[in-house]
Amino acid sequence: MPGEVTFRLATAADVPAVLALLADDAITHQRGFGDVPATVDPAVRAAFAAIEADPNNELIVAVADDAVIGTCQLTFIPGLSRGGALRMLVEAVRISSDRRGQGLGAELMRWTIERARERGCRMVQLTTDKRRTDAHRFYERLGFTASHEGMKLAL
Repeated sequence: MPGEVTFRLATAADVPAVLALLADDAITHQRGFGDVPATVDPAVRAAFAAIEADPNNELIVAVADDAVIGTCQLTFIPGLSRGGALRMLVEAVRISSDRRGQGLGAELMRWTIERARERGCRMVQLTTDKRRTDAHRFYERLGFTASHEGMKLAL
């Protein structure tokens, strides 16, 4: 029986495990980012340091039996729209491939939604690749609606 899952802020020591989770994905491989380097690149370390230092960003890990088995990044966005409402953006949601289908993704998302409430957010938003039809159904089961069309511009 697997151990209890806990959720917490990531530490620098978690970065290699988070990179492995992010790489464990077919679409990530198609984008050219599916290799886990033997050592963490200084740019990645700097990105983690920036996330860790920013009170509006949190890198979350799900841990069971001392192993990182899930992750997501939360960004808290103040805005003038919706009466000055704070919103939370959820990105890079991943569960270890050997732990998928056990309800851990839903547990992680419920935890993040509660985190949004704790921070006073009035909305949780996310984007998901159009090819991730299983993910779309997953988020819809959690109450998310596909209300907007997302767009990106690679620089």
